Amino acid sequence: AIGTGLFLGSGEVISQTGPIGAIIAYILGGAIAYMVMLCLGELAVHMPVSGSFGAYARKYISPSTGYMISWMYWLTWTATLGTEFTAAALLMQEWFPQISMWIWTLIFAVTIFGLNISSTRVFAESEFWLALVKVITVIAFIVLGLLAIFGLIPFHGAQTAPLFSNLTAQGWFPHGFLPIFTTMLIVNFAFSGTELIGVAAGETKDPAQNVPKAINAAIWRLLIFFVGTIIVISALLPFQLAGLGGDNVSNSPFVTVFNYIGIPYADDIIRFVIITALLSAANSGLYAASRMMWSLSEQKLLPGVFATLSKSGTPIVALVVTMFGAIPGLLSEQFAPETIFKNLLGVAAFTMVIVWMSICLSQFNFRRQWYRSGHTVSDLKYAAPLFPIVPILGFLFCFITCLSMAADPEMRAGFIGCLIFTALCYLSYFIFYRNKA
Repeated sequence: AIGTGLFLGSGEVISQTGPIGAIIAYILGGAIAYMVMLCLGELAVHMPVSGSFGAYARKYISPSTGYMISWMYWLTWTATLGTEFTAAALLMQEWFPQISMWIWTLIFAVTIFGLNISSTRVFAESEFWLALVKVITVIAFIVLGLLAIFGLIPFHGAQTAPLFSNLTAQGWFPHGFLPIFTTMLIVNFAFSGTELIGVAAGETKDPAQNVPKAINAAIWRLLIFFVGTIIVISALLPFQLAGLGGDNVSNSPFVTVFNYIGIPYADDIIRFVIITALLSAANSGLYAASRMMWSLSEQKLLPGVFATLSKSGTPIVALVVTMFGAIPGLLSEQFAPETIFKNLLGVAAFTMVIVWMSICLSQFNFRRQWYRSGHTVSDLKYAAPLFPIVPILGFLFCFITCLSMAADPEMRAGFIGCLIFTALCYLSYFIFYRNKA
């Protein structure tokens, strides 16, 4: 979940909402993610399958919705897979301008495909090391930032300790309350990836113990990292400076803060970190999307060839097809890059929130069925607290986030495209698979 949404998107949120608004937005985003993950934890422990939320929606909402959600989640990661390879290649080109970006794109695509096709163990180990780079960077940023805030290390232009005067220097909400609403899609997308715990549940030993532990640890760490980062940026930089426009990595507020603290080669450090973040997202995304396609095939909702496994147990055909699905993202650099890139990210964010809504609704319906069958909460190996408040609030906040996409003119095309894709999913299910369900 720690990726470009934090390293680049955080500055945009701060500039649009102001410091206090950004802090509130990320706390709210973390709370939404936590509610969704609590619901997912209950479902994943009770029903640990690799298809995860697609299988949950199929069983506890309807077969057609389960079909739609599986394709939605596949689209979520496939839509961004190509853009992640392209963005990483463009960053490499800033170091090596004489080497074609297509060579870097091919190198990254082959590497990520190789990590996924090897085995689940190789995937997990590679993801650990890729994630470690991001985590160390964020921890270093927060620690150094706090030292600068309290005047324990020098900071560019500060004669005294900056403290937290920047947070309200231009008023509590310089642009009003509306930007908090309109940026929620960016914020929620920054927390995307936490639901991968549910995808991995079907391949996890002792999910009853490990899944809840992983969810609680992940969400609290993310909340601390995200909110801590926003506080540091907001305290050290005027909010107008946090969201400088442009496509270069130097526009990241991380680079600005590191430069002002006096860290040498800040641009290069953050460029390297963003590349690892992009590859980490691509690595996890290919894993998740291929499992969704494999799950559809297992449920007889795709031809059986998509369920083909390699000797190491990975869904090889689903992996290959998902890689081909990334081609539109790879072409974004050649044909209207800004338009394609923004709409693909909008599509990924919207579909992610739809998946989160399905998780909340699935858990709500599951718990009601559980009670009707004569069971109690104590019979569950893991139960989400505060039922039915948690799934209802999680669903409503996700729905409001979807509306924020419709309110953004730049994302409206992606919003309409997602609605059409949703309708096509339902239509194709009723035409081809209704009688097989």
